Amino acid sequence: MLPATWMPRVPLLCGYRHNNAIPWILAGGFAAMTLPASAAPALDLRAAAGGGTLLFRQLFDADTGTFTYLLVDVPSRKGVLIDPVYEQHGRDLALIRELGVDVVAAIDTHAHADHVTGSWRMHQATDCAIGLAAAVGAENVSLPLHHGDRVAFGGHHLEVRSTPGHTDGCISVVLDDHSMAFTGDALLVRGCGRCDFQQGDAHTLYRSITEQILSLPAACLLYPGHDYTGRTVTSVAEERAFNARLGGAATERDFVGHMENMKLPHPHRIAEALPGNMRSGKPRQSGTGAGSLAQDEVWAPLGRSYAGLPEVSPDWVASHRDQLTILDVRSAEEFSGPDGRISGSLLIPLPELEARSGELPAGAPVVVACHSGSRSALATQQLLKAGHLQVANLHGGLARWADGGYPLEGVIATGSPPH
Repeated sequence: MLPATWMPRVPLLCGYRHNNAIPWILAGGFAAMTLPASAAPALDLRAAAGGGTLLFRQLFDADTGTFTYLLVDVPSRKGVLIDPVYEQHGRDLALIRELGVDVVAAIDTHAHADHVTGSWRMHQATDCAIGLAAAVGAENVSLPLHHGDRVAFGGHHLEVRSTPGHTDGCISVVLDDHSMAFTGDALLVRGCGRCDFQQGDAHTLYRSITEQILSLPAACLLYPGHDYTGRTVTSVAEERAFNARLGGAATERDFVGHMENMKLPHPHRIAEALPGNMRSGKPRQSGTGAGSLAQDEVWAPLGRSYAGLPEVSPDWVASHRDQLTILDVRSAEEFSGPDGRISGSLLIPLPELEARSGELPAGAPVVVACHSGSRSALATQQLLKAGHLQVANLHGGLARWADGGYPLEGVIATGSPPH
């Protein structure tokens, strides 16, 4: 249930509160364990934001040409995620976790026809709200949006503008200072969304774009929901001047004549995407059917770094030590040196791993370790590439292991963790 502040038509919408924890996700599954936020290295979020009070990241799904956007209010670390993609959930969650962001809402600009949204998965992982136009009527939406609503994240907010025409449930969201807007599929770079299905209408789209988007300040940057040729951003000034469908001297009659004669094929994933998005991305049944979670054999509560690397925490490794092969990829001198080693570790130095990987015991999952997690990250990538399925990096390496109070053989006591 949402707090009372999450009410439709209330001018300012506020976010969920959830515990100060960083979720770990299963391989293709749900949140299984959490690490306290204090376990993550401190990050100067203002520096990551270029010195400003708003952090902005544009993410891309190459398979569908879809852009996902993360906006974060730096002082509060509260953020919103716009148009997440189901298959990119691990990437998005890893970035949110690494930055230490408290996601207030995952917002979809419409019910997409070319990909399944990742909003439900993000809600499961972070307790964020799921925002979508109320007109869509989708299931699992906890934040039904209407024209004029505001979605607050810390000291910033997004203004909701109804922009139907591509579909009857399209919205665009505009940053509070009108410096940037996220137009979904209503307005694209030098183009716009199609109008020939999902209750689309060219006349309606023309009015939506001209009255709600191109009416913004000329300097407002416009971020589209898709692009297929490498264009990432445009501006109101550019689209007013150069959009071939409605810019320059083009009239509504010109626009409608263009749109009604495009004769485009339907998106190839429409049969999967639309039903999935009418559930906000929630699978019909976990592990089965179109748009469901990939259910590989889950052997550990795997996290995934923003670099895409599977990781396990020292806490979990310590409690499952007898079920794992701990592969230490440091040099023999380091392995026998004063920094110590995890009891029972198998030593195969990184330069020798490719030739000696056959020495890994069959059937036991492999956790790769080094001092900091850097060399072991490369070793993890090599093993995955070679076909080893149950392998993960030890998050933070032996340094994090020691910081957690777990024993190391051969350590020379110096009163500080290994260096």
